[in-house]
Formats: sequence, structure tokens, C-alpha cells
Amino acid sequence: MPGKVLVIVAHPNVPESFNGAIARTACAALAAKGYEPVLRDLYAEKFDPTMTFEETVRPVDEAPEEMKREMAQVKECAGMVFVHPNWWGGPPAVLKGWLDRVIRNGFAYGFTEQGAWQGLSDKTVQVFTTSNTPRDYEISAYGDPLENFWKTIVFGVVGAKSFERRNFEQIILSDEKMRADWLAEVDATVRRRFN
Repeated sequence: MPGKVLVIVAHPNVPESFNGAIARTACAALAAKGYEPVLRDLYAEKFDPTMTFEETVRPVDEAPEEMKREMAQVKECAGMVFVHPNWWGGPPAVLKGWLDRVIRNGFAYGFTEQGAWQGLSDKTVQVFTTSNTPRDYEISAYGDPLENFWKTIVFGVVGAKSFERRNFEQIILSDEKMRADWLAEVDATVRRRFN
């Protein structure tokens, strides 16, 4: 078996949302390729996104037990698939908090006298995002902040064996045919990326 892949979805209504459909499609595609998908619905799990000051100053080996389990899950996975809507140019707070608390200094990256090190450079990472903003306007007005966030800020720092992001827009104007086509693209993308 090729290993586990985390499918981390951050949407308040995964059962009925298109984000949920993306996550389920990704899981099915991963299973078809022989991977063990591990679906993480951060809202349903009531993941606490708040990183306290005490947590910021503790070394990784003294992190809360639930965060140690999260980090162990990330360490042992072959890759990660993130699914979320674009909220104010970023992921929902629950996912941002997951990144703050799990993909943290001392675990996923760090600094030494010789320079920075990357702790997740062996992972394949796929990000699927959704938005209502027209693509041309998103780029001309904002410069695609989610691409910058995921590709440059997060995985530019912690590393990734391979990274891609696909945004689906405009969700608010999409019909069943468009969504079916998009889900077929999700299936094909996941099968290609996790080969």
C-alpha cells in the first residue's frame, strides 16, 4: 500500500457543500490508487484553532498531546490534500489555526546556524479552493492571494516534494453540469498527482 494521505477540509457544511464533494471525490480517487485516505473535517471535529502563548513558547516535544497526534499523522502521511473556500483571501480560521498549531516551527521547519530546514519536503501536496470572485478580477485586483499563501508562504517554507493548487470559480453561478465536470477534474488531478 502506498500509504496514507490526509484530506483536510475546512467548510462548515461538508455533507452538503461542493467543498465536501471535492473532499469525497479526492478520497475515492486516492483509494482507487491504493492509498489510504484519512478525511479530516475540521469543523465537524471542532478543532480548536487557537494557539496560546504557552503553546508558542513550548518546544515541539512538550506540545499538547492532541497536537503531538496531529503532527504524527502529518509526519507519517505520503501527502496532503487541502480543500477550502476562499474567505477574505485566505482559508477559514479553523484551517489557519490548524496550520499555526500543527505545521509549526520545530516540526515542519526551523532555523539553525547553517540556515533554515524544511521538514515536509517528502510530501505531495494538492490544494483545491473555491471562490465566487471571477478569476480575472481575483488576479488583477488581488494577485491571487491563496496561490501566494499556499505555494510561497506555507509550502515554500516547509517544503513539498510536489505542489499544485486548483481553484474552482464562480461557485455561486455554477450549475450541476459545471460541478460534475469540476469533480471529474478533481478525480483526474488526484489520480495524476498521487501516482
